[in-house]
Amino acid sequence: MSLFSWLFTLWPCSTPSLLLLGFMGRQLGLRVGLQVVQTVTCSRLGTSIDQGLFQDGDVVIGGLFSLYYKPPAIDHDFTQLINICILSISYEVTYWWLFHVHIYISNVVPIVLENLPLQYIYAMVFALEEINHSATLLPGVKLGYHIHDSCAIPLWALQATLSLVGGDSTSCDLPVPLIIGGDSSVTAKILSRILGPLSVPLMSYTASCPCLSDRRQFPNFFRTMPSDIYQARAVAHLAIHFNWTWIGAVVANNDYGLMAIKEETQGAGVCLAFVETLQRENIMSDARRAALTIQASTARVILIFTWYTDVRELFLQLTKINVTDRQFLASEAWSTSGDLLQNPSTSKVASGVLGVAIRSSPIPGFENYLRNLNPFRRPDERFLREFWEKMFACSPGTSLPLCNGTESLERVQNLFTDTSQLRVTYNVYLAVYAAAHALHNLLSCPDSNNPPGNNSCSYPKHIKPIEVLQYLNNLNFTTPQGEMFYFQGADIPAKYDLVNWQNTPKGQLKLVLVGRVDGFDLHLNESAIQWSTGSSQVPLSVCSESCRPGTRMATRKGEPVCCFDCIPCAEGEISNKTDSPHCERCPSEFWSNDEQTACIPRQLDFLSFNETLGITLTTVAVSGATVTTAVFVVFLYYRQTPMVRANNSELSFLLLLSLKLCFLCSLVFIGRPSVWACRFQQAAFGISFVLCVSCLKVKTIVVLAAFRSARPGAEALMKWFGPGQQRGSVCLFTCIQVIICIIWLSLSPPVPQPDFDIPGLKVTLKCAMASVVGFSLVLGYIGLLACTSLLLAFLARKLPDNFNEAKLITFSMLIFCAVWVAFVPAYVSSPGKYAVAVEIFAILASSYGLLFCIFAPKCFIILLRPEKNTKKHLMAR
Repeated sequence: MSLFSWLFTLWPCSTPSLLLLGFMGRQLGLRVGLQVVQTVTCSRLGTSIDQGLFQDGDVVIGGLFSLYYKPPAIDHDFTQLINICILSISYEVTYWWLFHVHIYISNVVPIVLENLPLQYIYAMVFALEEINHSATLLPGVKLGYHIHDSCAIPLWALQATLSLVGGDSTSCDLPVPLIIGGDSSVTAKILSRILGPLSVPLMSYTASCPCLSDRRQFPNFFRTMPSDIYQARAVAHLAIHFNWTWIGAVVANNDYGLMAIKEETQGAGVCLAFVETLQRENIMSDARRAALTIQASTARVILIFTWYTDVRELFLQLTKINVTDRQFLASEAWSTSGDLLQNPSTSKVASGVLGVAIRSSPIPGFENYLRNLNPFRRPDERFLREFWEKMFACSPGTSLPLCNGTESLERVQNLFTDTSQLRVTYNVYLAVYAAAHALHNLLSCPDSNNPPGNNSCSYPKHIKPIEVLQYLNNLNFTTPQGEMFYFQGADIPAKYDLVNWQNTPKGQLKLVLVGRVDGFDLHLNESAIQWSTGSSQVPLSVCSESCRPGTRMATRKGEPVCCFDCIPCAEGEISNKTDSPHCERCPSEFWSNDEQTACIPRQLDFLSFNETLGITLTTVAVSGATVTTAVFVVFLYYRQTPMVRANNSELSFLLLLSLKLCFLCSLVFIGRPSVWACRFQQAAFGISFVLCVSCLKVKTIVVLAAFRSARPGAEALMKWFGPGQQRGSVCLFTCIQVIICIIWLSLSPPVPQPDFDIPGLKVTLKCAMASVVGFSLVLGYIGLLACTSLLLAFLARKLPDNFNEAKLITFSMLIFCAVWVAFVPAYVSSPGKYAVAVEIFAILASSYGLLFCIFAPKCFIILLRPEKNTKKHLMAR
């Protein structure tokens, strides 16, 4: 009775005693168990699974391939659920491991021999024969092979594996030290766990699950197929390279698909518009839902990470709703699918597909080797015989009409003979060479740590799997194609092809190589790509249009980072690249241009004589000085008249001189500031106005003293306010201001300095006050004298009306104080050169106020009312 038949009688495997049933001795248990499992059948013909391809040698390498893709029909009448307990081997104890295999069969499904796996088998055979004929690799050692068909079912792969590692009980062959197989990640995980305690290396050519890279769980696993994590990153890099920031995703609802989503979301600037998952059990409804989502989405690029059978159903659904303008990114699981490429019903949807594929490489001599295969020369190779029967409808044996011997594969064109793109086939080829180099190193290198004369190198018949495992971990060689090959743990350096599905003149699709991926490096020939639109223009797939230079991205609340608004940069800030996340502020010496894309040097600005404001102020100042000069001339001409002689004519002339200096000092504030101009303008301003106010103050005191002296007993009062005392008082008041200016300008003078604090392209060059205290003292002293003069004039306001000098001084000082009180806030709040203009305006306004208030009434009498310019009129009450 076969092991599986015996196991069926144990179902449902719930008795604890059955779980403990095993073989306590490791060697004995292994041998007995293997004798039981050998007779299990796999094929539709009922032949045992251990009938495969066999070649004896000094070292035999095991091979597992899924040549048949349909399981055997266990029940032809109804759907049946089978629960099977499978034996697993441990180092210390034999235990039972439970697998649940759900096989649903609704009708008789024949087992079909696939062409590509058959090519993989003969790639292994070709590589071994090539190595056996090599004079440098394993010279004098013949490699053999035991190749089994696992029927794409992990259970059959497990049985074949146990047969390989236990040896053949009938021919007394030794166990194989290494197995090339595990065509799926699920199978590879099961086999690796079974072989792990025995330290038998398992080298897969298609298992790509990232989980298999874990050396703690799978220390004996190797593969010549890169981990899926690398192809997911390659697809993410493609999206980033073409600026596809808004893509949709349709993935398998398992680790394979979800891992791709993880890598995409980790890609900088890539957002997923949607994620649709496909379940094999509900593929019709899932594909329909995904197709409608693709149709409704604004994403133009769609990532598909699932099996080709799922993609075929999805493309059919997209064809039904006429969605033909999407650009698809393909994973290696379907990027080279001939079934999809040759399907006319989905060609419009599939046109322009850009995908990652297992890297291809030529194998010199392999095509001739395949085309020269013939079952008449290889009568013991059952797989080749069945392929021959399928291809030529004849048999070298007796089951079909006998072949006439003229049949040949020379002109046969199918997947088996097609060597234009060897992908998985090349992985098998590499696996054989990796095994051969590990054996070569094991058999040819002495251990330098051993004593002399003790050769530690193994002999072919005594190779232990753990020795091969150790040498595989340190493997490094050059392939026949000239590439460096080594393992990084369980993996090899990631290398992929980038393929593009392009239309041919006949309306069919063809596969075109457009680039390669080496690790994280992307090598792409963009000009060779034909996009889904049929043009060479790269499709655009973004949630928001790119932000031009001069703007920045502002994410929208509650939406992915790829959805944003473009906000113009503020003045003084720039962004000089597309999709800038923020604006950069220009240095203080620079300002942004009108487009906010570059910082340009700021232009120096100052109140010049050439601009309108400067011309106006200059005209007003010169006019004031001219009028003052005219008044001076009038007073000088009529100096003997009572109107001029009254109240000390010397003070009137000195006052006119000081007013002229006030008008002229305003001109120093106009023009480009320099070191000496900054010092002179403040000194001239401060001294001129102190001289002017001092004259008014002394004149007011004189008026008060004159009228006080008219009282009895006050004749001596005028002695203290004679002409000499008046001139001395003016000089004293002025000298105090001169001393303040000298100390200020000596210790901390104002200097010309650009005012970068004021925004704008133009920066004002002004006289910066290094010491605010000095400037405040100058203004404060002027204010003190003005307030004192105003107070004295106010006290003299009730003097006789005909002698109105005190009233004129009072009114003029009111204007003077009002102007300078208003000056302070206006000066502080005025930007740039307009602050200078405000100061000039205050100087001119106060000067004109004094000039007109004091001298205009006198000039009117002198020039137009000479009859009133008499002593009698002036003294009258």
